[in-house]
Amino acid sequence: MKWFNKQSRLVQFLLLLIPFVNWITEIVVRVTAVLEKPKSTNILGLILAILPTGNILGWCDLVCVLVANHLLFAD
Repeated sequence: MKWFNKQSRLVQFLLLLIPFVNWITEIVVRVTAVLEKPKSTNILGLILAILPTGNILGWCDLVCVLVANHLLFAD
């Protein structure tokens, strides 16, 4: 999670824009978030990223990163 947050917004945007890369990035960032802070919101984000809804969550995260500069369901 720290790695993703340290990237420029352009790199974050590109990682979340490309469909398959989006899904892999979601899973990696969510797993590291759960390992760093095992909160219920981080666990919920990981579960949603692993399920077939992961692509939808990725697109929501894309908008959230552009607007609020953080991922949805990640502390």
